[in-house]
Amino acid sequence: MINPSFKELEKVSKSRYDIAMLIANRAKELIDGDKPKIKTKANKPVTVALTELMSEAGESEE
Repeated sequence: MINPSFKELEKVSKSRYDIAMLIANRAKELIDGDKPKIKTKANKPVTVALTELMSEAGESEE
């Protein structure tokens, strides 16, 4: 299970609701057949979506 820090994710959005919606919408896209944007060992759509969002948060830091 992934326990990301909100401080890390707030680089993407300051709103916890927005973050939850981003993850939920991306997970739905993955369920509907979209390919993951990054390679990950995770196989659950929500975990993959969260991993992608954390990756984006890390990229926006640079």
